[in-house]
Amino acid sequence: MATVLDSRFLALTAIVTIGYQLLFFIVTALLKFDKVTDFAGSTNFVIIAVLTLVLKGSWHFRQVVLSFLVVAWGLRLGFFLLMRILQWGEDRRFDEMRSNLGKLAVFWIFQAVWVWTVSLPVTVVNGSNNNPPLQAADVIGWIMWLVGVVFEATADQQKLTFKNNPENRGKWCNVGLWKVTRHPNYFGEIFLWWGIFVASTPVLEGGEWLVILGPIFLTLLLLFVSGIPLLEESADKKFGNVTEYVQYKRKTSPLIPLPTAIYANLPSWFKKIFLFEFPFYSRNLPRDGLNW
Repeated sequence: MATVLDSRFLALTAIVTIGYQLLFFIVTALLKFDKVTDFAGSTNFVIIAVLTLVLKGSWHFRQVVLSFLVVAWGLRLGFFLLMRILQWGEDRRFDEMRSNLGKLAVFWIFQAVWVWTVSLPVTVVNGSNNNPPLQAADVIGWIMWLVGVVFEATADQQKLTFKNNPENRGKWCNVGLWKVTRHPNYFGEIFLWWGIFVASTPVLEGGEWLVILGPIFLTLLLLFVSGIPLLEESADKKFGNVTEYVQYKRKTSPLIPLPTAIYANLPSWFKKIFLFEFPFYSRNLPRDGLNW
């Protein structure tokens, strides 16, 4: 099938993404209904993967597998987040945006950039004519995706179960995977998208290697912008004066899973450099709680 707009579908996927996110932005702005935000982001990945696979029409095994992995992740996460927000109520991230159209628009623009950028590996693979034999990188990438998606899905379910228990009302989640990392769902998401990139590398040539910007962008986003920083700030404000929470935070890795017995005894410089324990993650804790 003939290529559409450009040989790697970059322009096409940008237009589709902008249009899809614009549609949900209009719904949110007019109806003040922000429960579909995460659903719009996750399902946009599904649309890009399926659209580029079908339009290219070559149906190489690698293209089908990578597309399936993205679709499976996007549908699982999208419907999970939709059901969760419908159950829990309003999305607190939009408390300051509902009456501020400018801030709301910036959020949706940023979400469109996130979707398009992180989708780059599967977009370029699906648009490529290159089809080398399966390599170790393919299998390694698929395994990374599997580990990541299981980690993310398990963490999501554990937290949902924890919060739905009335006995845990007003507590922070510290069960299951949340015992070895403060953000196991983010670890899983980062790991699975690096897996998608690794699985795309046998196809990449020349400038196509720039698709590495996808997992890099996602990692930086969750580490420094809308992921861990916001949740750390919220938790510190709620539980910062609780001794048990401060101890949990001191002993538990922010992202990479590690036994607390190991993490708690590592030097602070090692945590900062290799385990992403950045000082600004704890800027909202009482000063006397920062004893690590």
